[in-house]
Parts: sequence; structure tokens; C-alpha cells
Amino acid sequence: MRVVFMGTPDFAVPALQALADSRHEITLAVTQPDKPKGRSGKLSMSAVKSCAVSLGIPVFQPAKVKNEEAVERIRREQPDVIVVAAYGQILSEELLNIPGYGCLNIHGSLLPKYRGAAPVQWAVINGEEKSGLTIMQMDKGLDTGDILLQEETALQPEETAGSLYDRLSAMGGPLILKALDLLEEGTLTRKPQSAEGSSYAKMLKKEDGLIDFGRPAAEIGRLVRGLNPWPSAYTYYEGKMLKIWSASAKASPRGAAPGTVTAVTKDEIRIACGDGELILHEIQLEGKKRMQVHDFLLGTHVREGEMLGTARRV
Repeated sequence: MRVVFMGTPDFAVPALQALADSRHEITLAVTQPDKPKGRSGKLSMSAVKSCAVSLGIPVFQPAKVKNEEAVERIRREQPDVIVVAAYGQILSEELLNIPGYGCLNIHGSLLPKYRGAAPVQWAVINGEEKSGLTIMQMDKGLDTGDILLQEETALQPEETAGSLYDRLSAMGGPLILKALDLLEEGTLTRKPQSAEGSSYAKMLKKEDGLIDFGRPAAEIGRLVRGLNPWPSAYTYYEGKMLKIWSASAKASPRGAAPGTVTAVTKDEIRIACGDGELILHEIQLEGKKRMQVHDFLLGTHVREGEMLGTARRV
């Protein structure tokens, strides 16, 4: 098949590489424009662009893929199929109708659950026992098209959004190749999505990471893991932001007010929550490096009875 590939972050790279190594021909890689990065503001190419350039695949980076010029550029490729993986823009109906086999999306959840921008993070935050990958026939709705193929994976006890993201990303290549084979054979069964059981995985913002210690410790522990590596869960200690990179929940009798440091050992800081305690393992105080609690306590004296959660006064 002649394939136009559309994707942007590293999540999409294994699928791009698998297609490039297959019998299919990728005629064009469409990705987001280069963006400034870091304090220098130097333009940085997307992971998909970097991979495509290394493979000798032509790259197209429209600011808005809905524009007629962009649609015509893709139409000229005469693709049999467009494969989309975390591209980052909504495709127009005109674009969806270009290829004979339509547009296939590699989506990081078991649809119809977790439609939207952040399915991987919300699966961890909500404590799902399993997640997976869906190959979906795209339509004009938001992740509402027919399900073509799915593959499940169980979430591990200490699963982070980052570890689940990497595992789902690696599953993308084999699954999209299988979908294309079945599509050509005419043996791919389409399963319309039901509205029942669907949910919206809204895009996360930095402020979503602010910890409310009035919530149960188990819930906060999932938030920490679901926001690792971005945007990260955080609180405040002595007016400075304290990012929580790794933590675990422990049942404990009610006592101290939520946010109170209940115990400090050489390797742990324990915080009272609405239900249970949150045990901090890896943290990062504003202006310092990310480190294990053991190393943090070598330079910072945290005392039992102190409170977390009060931001710096402006």
C-alpha cells in the first residue's frame, strides 16, 4: 500500500519504523511544525520528523492540516491509506475521504473508553486494571469511529503513565501491520463503537498535578504515577514547589490533619491524607535536582508535624 503517515511524538515512532521496514511504501510523513525548546528557544523537530528524515521519507509540516493547500499536498500522494498516531490536529472530513481505505488511527486505550487527548494518563489515574491499543477507522467525530483491532495489556501495580505509554507505543507497529494485511484481504471486521462505557480523557494541564491531601492516599498515589513524567504531581514545602515523582499509599488510622508530616525516617517522608498515608520516595524541591528522599534528607531537615501544601505568598 501507499501510505501517508501522520504523527508527532515518540509514541508514533515505532509504528512509523515498522511501516518503513514492511512491504508498504510511506510516501510522506506529516508532523507538527518545529517548536522552540528550552531557554535558548532553538527550534526542535518532532520525534516523527527526526525518524522520517533518518529513513529518507519526505516530511510535510503544515501549521493547519485542514487548510486547502495542506489537503491538496496530501491528495497528490494518492495514498491507499493514511495512518495516524498522536498527530495533534483534528482531520477534516475532506482529508478523511482521500484514501481508498480511509484513515486508521492508533489510539492508546481500549475504545470506547478514554476518547480524547490523554487516555494513557487517565487509565493510570483512575486505577484501571487493564489498558490497550485500538486501531480505529477514523470518522469526523472525536475517536468515535469503528474499532478494527484491539490488543490488551494489564497495568502493573506501580505502573506510571510513562511506562504504560512506552509499552503501548511498542505495540503500535505490529498491530497496524496486522490491520493493513487484514484490510487488504477484506477480512477485517468493523465493530461500531457504543456510547455506553465511553469516557472523555481530557488534556492535562500543569495545575491538574496539585495534590489535595484531603483525598485518599491510594488515589493520590495513582495521581502521582499517572502524571509521571508530565505534568507531574506536586505540593508545596516551606513555600516552594515540591514535585512528587514516586510515592506509595499505606493504610493508617485517622489522626493528623491532611498534609501533616507524620513520620520521617532516613528513606521516607510520610504524609497524612484524608484516608491513609502517602509515603514519599522520590521528590524534587523547586530549584533542586530530582532525588531519592534519602538524599534529599541529607541536605534538608524535615520535621514531624510540619505541613505540606501551602504555596509561597505573592
